[in-house]
Amino acid sequence: MDFNALRTIVSPEAISMNWTEAQTAADPYIGEALFPRQQKAGLDLSWFKGSKGLPVSLMPSAFDAKATYRDRMGVSKIESEMPFFREGFKIKEKDRQNILRAMDTKDPYVREIIARIFDDAAQLIEGARVVGERMRMQLLFAENGNVGISIVANGVDYTYNYDPDGTWKDSNYFPLTGQDVWTDKDNSDPLADIQAGKDAISDKGGQAAIMAMNSVTLRTLRGNKALLNRIITSTGVAVTNPTDSDMQKVLRDSTELELLIYDKKYQNENKHTFKFVPDGYVAIMPDSALGTTYLGTTPEEADLLSSNQADVAIVDTGVAVTQIVEPHPVNINTLVSEIILPSYEQMDQVALLKVF
Repeated sequence: MDFNALRTIVSPEAISMNWTEAQTAADPYIGEALFPRQQKAGLDLSWFKGSKGLPVSLMPSAFDAKATYRDRMGVSKIESEMPFFREGFKIKEKDRQNILRAMDTKDPYVREIIARIFDDAAQLIEGARVVGERMRMQLLFAENGNVGISIVANGVDYTYNYDPDGTWKDSNYFPLTGQDVWTDKDNSDPLADIQAGKDAISDKGGQAAIMAMNSVTLRTLRGNKALLNRIITSTGVAVTNPTDSDMQKVLRDSTELELLIYDKKYQNENKHTFKFVPDGYVAIMPDSALGTTYLGTTPEEADLLSSNQADVAIVDTGVAVTQIVEPHPVNINTLVSEIILPSYEQMDQVALLKVF
């Protein structure tokens, strides 16, 4: 087994095929359905934020009079430069010698050694997926009503404000206080709060179909008097200790919304664990795409894909997997890179409750 044969076994094309096959059984990120992926050229991203609004009755007019001209609904153009992410790992000289020796002696553990290389690459590609989901969930679950994206690490600050004039926060964000918070089981009325979110969407010409939260937020509703009364009314049997299934059913039946419980977590660059959906937030939205996850053309795809300087494969509509041989010391470097940023055209069709 020579060096070139080893490169072929762990090539970007092989890594790409291994990753694609593994994804058929992987749990999807909900943001990938709400913000579908699409690749575009370059770094610049422009998209239009606007509200469709409710239809306005036509202005009466006298015969032979000039028409009254209506002001067009406000539309603002958002322009940003898309951020760049890249990380890699090395197969060093000593690693490579151990792999080649194991292959030549038909060591039974050689498959495990190669599998670890594929796992290392898969972790980098999964990290690229995490970046996209982290961005999308920061937009959908805008903490404290501040719609934007913030990823600061490695001396780089990627911060984007999607609501610079605060109009979305004023009309679509509902922070509960006092006896209204859902942890006040005796006085809060979650169904009224959810209805307020639905009304905010309908006021702008949309139709709410889904509400999303995590399990911690759902469990705060256990023992809530307003919901317990609904369970009694719908079944005729008093339920003093409802299960999560009971709570989900009464929420679906009472709000006519699909309930989405999302508990996936990720680690940030400092290996600290976070939830994609923070505790105490409920997002209400239509059953349609809210925006688009745009992926730009990475330097590896633009400059190395068709060159003989490196091997490059593309996965997930724009994530580049690159293999470069470093001559001194002789290392095989595998890099994963992406340029990614979501648009959020339908943000006015989303309401967010901060319930505790």
